[in-house]
Amino acid sequence: MTTPEQELLPTTRRALTHRIAVAQAEGRTPSLVAAVVRGGQTVWHGARTSVDGHGPDETVQYRIGSITKTFTAVLVLRLRDEGVLDLGDPLEKHLPGTKAGEATIAELLAHSGGLAAESPAPWWERTPGSLRPELADVLGEQPLLHPVGRRHHYSNPGYTLLGALVEKLRGAPWEEVLQREVLDPLGLERTALRPSAPHAGGWAVHPWADVMLAEPIEDLGLMAPAGQLWSTTADLARFAVFLMRGDDNVLGVETVREMRAPAAPAEAADVVDGAAYGLGLQLQRRDGRLLVGHSGSLPGFLANLTIDVEDDVAAVVLTNCTSGPLLAGVGSDLVRIVAEAEPRMPEPWRPLRDVVSSVLELAGQWYWGTHAFALRLTPDGGVSLGPLSGQGRRSRFRANGDGSWTGLEGYYAGELLRAVRRPDGTVSHLDVGSFVFTRQPYEEGSGVPGGVDPEGWRGIG
Repeated sequence: MTTPEQELLPTTRRALTHRIAVAQAEGRTPSLVAAVVRGGQTVWHGARTSVDGHGPDETVQYRIGSITKTFTAVLVLRLRDEGVLDLGDPLEKHLPGTKAGEATIAELLAHSGGLAAESPAPWWERTPGSLRPELADVLGEQPLLHPVGRRHHYSNPGYTLLGALVEKLRGAPWEEVLQREVLDPLGLERTALRPSAPHAGGWAVHPWADVMLAEPIEDLGLMAPAGQLWSTTADLARFAVFLMRGDDNVLGVETVREMRAPAAPAEAADVVDGAAYGLGLQLQRRDGRLLVGHSGSLPGFLANLTIDVEDDVAAVVLTNCTSGPLLAGVGSDLVRIVAEAEPRMPEPWRPLRDVVSSVLELAGQWYWGTHAFALRLTPDGGVSLGPLSGQGRRSRFRANGDGSWTGLEGYYAGELLRAVRRPDGTVSHLDVGSFVFTRQPYEEGSGVPGGVDPEGWRGIG
């Protein structure tokens, strides 16, 4: 249920409908469904279909392919948050004997574990999982194609290993753990390992004629954690809200923020394309926006989940053809349409409830050498530090409760900021990861390493 404030304008709704109509027609797909989320609510659902008089609604299941990986990543991060494992642990510590055990759990999540992209033949997406009953059958004789941790190389077998890890540490099948720990708490009632009516059939569309061929629908067995799930636009819209805001019953907001951060070494082409990979999430720079989410494909189906956290807008697009519309572009366009037509309203400015005087006196202008910075107090009790003009090192800092702050992002992520005081209690300078920030450029008597020339500032001659 949306409120009048959340409802989209008629012109925005028409633009969204037009975009998916073009995608369905030009992409030559039997059906295409989409949804848009804003402010934590689904505000639009659209469908286009080749069947007259029928349009799939938000309850119709489609196969979502590799969006399944994001669900598997959530299960692994739950284990980390509970202290059962560390992301720096090698897989061998918890799941021995795989021949890929030197890869860490974080590297497997970020596709930088050096594993092959696919399992050995036959093509796993079009054959039953019973052909690969053991992990050795999924990985093959030589699972590693690249040095561990050196490059991002997308790997479906890597997520099979993560699914097996979940099963080993939970003592239950992956699908049971997923149901209990993610699907039920988030209310995703139409997301499942296997389809139930109503659901779409998967089709291949002939590239040179308007005819179709039914695709097989196989149970993927051990590969299920990499791409088995079926879902709906309604369920994936709820999942998008979770990935933006977290849910303490599943993962807190800090952990989903961690999932959205780049975690893998980028290839040169990825840098050019503005692409990266986090912990179970793809990142892409499009139209000046940082988008996170995941795409998915299996024979007969394409899927895309796109989230713009900054603008608080997300889009889900599902279709039932093997190849056709480029859904990543459709998803980003749906987000752009809403973000540009109806910009997010900023929260009203409100004064801080209270402020400690010893913190307030740190606010204002500081200099690192001759570079001017500003320190500001933030509403969450922390501080931010950034250049007064132009580009430069900037970060938010979290208060530690002892008069110091820890950097949350950028160059100063994890670094300590503290105010160094003189014996009389006045502030001498700020120490940020050993860098000295003074109230005046190279201020004398403020602890500048190497000292300050006693002749002071001077001109030429």
